[in-house]
Amino acid sequence: MSLKSLASIENWPVPTAAAGVVRADGTVLGTHGPAAHRFPLASVTKPLAAYAALVAYEEGAIELDEPAGPPGATVRHLLAHTSGLAFDEHRVTAPPGDRRLYSNAGFEQLGDHIAKAADMPFAEYARQAVLEPLGMAHTSLEGSPAKDGVSTVGDLLRFAAEVQAPRLLDPRTVAESMTVQYPGTKGVLPGYGHQNPNDWGLGFEIRDGKSPHWTGSASSPRTFGHFGQSGTFLWIDPDTALACVALTDRAFGPWAVEAWPPFTDGVLAEARG
Repeated sequence: MSLKSLASIENWPVPTAAAGVVRADGTVLGTHGPAAHRFPLASVTKPLAAYAALVAYEEGAIELDEPAGPPGATVRHLLAHTSGLAFDEHRVTAPPGDRRLYSNAGFEQLGDHIAKAADMPFAEYARQAVLEPLGMAHTSLEGSPAKDGVSTVGDLLRFAAEVQAPRLLDPRTVAESMTVQYPGTKGVLPGYGHQNPNDWGLGFEIRDGKSPHWTGSASSPRTFGHFGQSGTFLWIDPDTALACVALTDRAFGPWAVEAWPPFTDGVLAEARG
């Protein structure tokens, strides 16, 4: 089966785009565009970094509720964007757990915390813990663990298959990562405005009832994933046992707000048959 709906990326106003869909059993339903082309991920880096953090947790290198980041914050706060750190500055703007303040700085402090615990650079830890075991040979997390990852559609489909049917982690840990942390927390979803609540798991954004949103109108409330300012996204819909990756080389903007939801709805409709 090859999903014809993926070809609609040809209509996106971007220089280069690639997309693919994978089932929970690892079956790739189709790809379109250069699946081996390496794209900057921007914030789609964060789910990969979060998965490495969860491996560190299961290995006993860190604990989710141990202190990390600003005073009073924990690893869990950093993963769930509730540490109180500002968006791109290492300064505290709210008490831990008070608001959903989306923070690149928080993920950078998370990376530093894991690097210290593992006694190796975070990018190398992520490579050994996640990328190498999954065969993600074209992916790198060098630089900021919040936004500097580079990958391909092919590699991210491997990751999306792993998240749906975990081999590197206990399924209960992955279930926790897609469960709302600090329920009822308000905040701004970058690019989509204030959301109440602005639900988030451990490194993954959770769709729930958010509106507007970058996924589709047919996406289940349990859909989780991430999008990036480089024009990239990864979503996983547990209710349909499907995951979709789309990578482009045009910055997120009104074009993406307009193009992504109908694309997702088309993929879901075709895959469901």
